[in-house]
Amino acid sequence: MKVIITDEISEAGLQELRADDRIEVDIKLGLSIPELHEIIGGYDAIITRSGTTVDAALVDCATNLKMVARAGVGIDNVDVDYASSKGIIVVNAPLGNTNSAAEHTLALLLSLCRNVPAASASLKNGEWKRALYTGKELKHKTLGVIGLGKVGGRVALRAKAFEMEVISYDPYISEKRGTDLGVKLVSLDELIRYADIITVHTPLNDETRGMITAEHFAQMKDDVVIVNCARGGIYEEAATLEALQSGKVAGAAFDVWSVEPPSKDETLKKLIAHPNMVVTPHLGANTFEAQKNVAVDVSREIISYIDGKPLENAVNIPKFDPDLMEHMKPFVELVGKLGEFITQLAPANPDKIIFNYTGKLARFDCAPLTVCGLAAMLNRQTDIEVNMVNARLTARNMGIAVEEVSNTESDVFSNLVTITLKSSAGDRIIAGTMFEGTPKIVKMRDFMTDFKPEPHMLVISYEDRPGMLGKIGTILGEANINIGNMSLGRREKAGEAMVVFSVDTPVDEATLEKVSTACDARFIKAVRM
Repeated sequence: MKVIITDEISEAGLQELRADDRIEVDIKLGLSIPELHEIIGGYDAIITRSGTTVDAALVDCATNLKMVARAGVGIDNVDVDYASSKGIIVVNAPLGNTNSAAEHTLALLLSLCRNVPAASASLKNGEWKRALYTGKELKHKTLGVIGLGKVGGRVALRAKAFEMEVISYDPYISEKRGTDLGVKLVSLDELIRYADIITVHTPLNDETRGMITAEHFAQMKDDVVIVNCARGGIYEEAATLEALQSGKVAGAAFDVWSVEPPSKDETLKKLIAHPNMVVTPHLGANTFEAQKNVAVDVSREIISYIDGKPLENAVNIPKFDPDLMEHMKPFVELVGKLGEFITQLAPANPDKIIFNYTGKLARFDCAPLTVCGLAAMLNRQTDIEVNMVNARLTARNMGIAVEEVSNTESDVFSNLVTITLKSSAGDRIIAGTMFEGTPKIVKMRDFMTDFKPEPHMLVISYEDRPGMLGKIGTILGEANINIGNMSLGRREKAGEAMVVFSVDTPVDEATLEKVSTACDARFIKAVRM
């Protein structure tokens, strides 16, 4: 696998990648957009930070790209939806820099409240002014935390250590998490009205962009303090500048900006220059420890991808419990085999695909199996790579409805996976189970079968008459095609029969025609797994 690194990444965190003989790492910093577009097609993965924009134009040039690894929490520089449509996995490192970001939030807040930057500059300039730089304590102040996730939660805990009262607005977390952190959960309006200090810790998306407006500033306490170590643009920056200039906001500490670097934006230039602002150039994750951690995290994700292991931090793959995935692993192989097999026999473009899980398996969340089976089927019908990232999206774009049914009761097998394809040509059904660790196909249409999917197979249905199997075997033998195994299913004596052969070599079209004629086949198809 070829990996390109386009931003500064901790070398210490890349050691696992460099130690893997399967991976070739190229570090190419400072590339122009045309230069990156020209070479990206030769790589399977890209590792970035915030300095590289992975947009639709780049993805279109990345013909071999399988993974975008963002060495950090934010993914606003990655067009996740477009990458997903191309089957490209996007991973980030949500845990590696959480401590660093939380500590930087407190560092900026303390620096602002105690006038550290201005007092330091004054003293270095030969002055000795104490009264001018009288500060404010954090004790007994009310801190409003918007977003009580990994970083926000750590900020809340550290604020409690300063004996602050902490309230939080986060519509996506449980009351229990607030209780565990000793934080009172409130509405956004309540937080805005009652907090002495407000800090934001949310991702930047359509919901949070411009989240704090001029209307919110008008409702805040006089002399409120605001902090942003999350993403630029969560506070409306023009409204923030106006609130500082009016004195409504006593001070602000920002590490992030809507445009980075912000040198050409007049509003940002005025905001940064304001005397009541403490500012840093997006340093929240800039500690040696954090940079190593995020590099290690994304490196391990790439290695897990190569090893076929579940990815812990893929942002565009449904999150599944690792223990569950380990339990499901044999059935992932089974459902993939079933999907790959049936899609070669059934009419193209079904209207609906039903995944039915029966037995002990049905006690668990079978969504990973559905996605894997769907990907196996659609990979045979589209010109793009279909995987867990884009399987459901691809099905939706093709107009295919997907349904999942579970039933813990099973008469015959302890676990059974059944896939039904519905179309105007009728239903096509295949079912399988695991037997001593081996995937077995036990039903096709209404015929009971018992065979292991092999690389080369031949499926034939015909009217059951004496001598049919002999004729088929003779023709295959004359074509120098050796039969490995055979599974025969039939409804009744002298009725329709279905036979499935595993063969050592592919069956060519001429031989298929001979077999079809000899047994007056109702259906005949060579299957290649």
